[in-house]
Amino acid sequence: MKQKTWTARKEDLKGDWYVVDATGVALGRLASSVARLLKGKHKPTYTPHLNTGDHVIVINAAKILVTGSKLDGKTYTHYSGYPSGLRTRTLRQAQELDPTFPITNAVKGMLQRNTLGADMLKRLRVYSGAEHEHAAQQPKAITFNQAGDIELG
Repeated sequence: MKQKTWTARKEDLKGDWYVVDATGVALGRLASSVARLLKGKHKPTYTPHLNTGDHVIVINAAKILVTGSKLDGKTYTHYSGYPSGLRTRTLRQAQELDPTFPITNAVKGMLQRNTLGADMLKRLRVYSGAEHEHAAQQPKAITFNQAGDIELG
């Protein structure tokens, strides 16, 4: 009997909705867990060349936990391409301007650098407060245990 390897097709893809509360969760642990959900690696139907991931809603982004001296030590840089066009800002300044930026940027750095990664990033919604506008999708809540790992449920 010959065994065949099963791979997902576009017709088989179905994205679930999850909501994650970022209150008191470390930025890196949160970003890696969210990137795993966006990629679909938690599913048995994971296929590397297709977007088998789910939609993820992150609430309370302004209440993330940042350890050590990263608030003033971590910097984000952007270069416009023009002379003297290098702009830098610290994590503290980035959170004051847009509390959703550090999470979005961290998750984006953990995804693929191609059109598939951009498509995965479109499934991420980050809100600075506890309110979100996706109640109609009936998202499932995700909690973090003491080790910082996600628990689907």
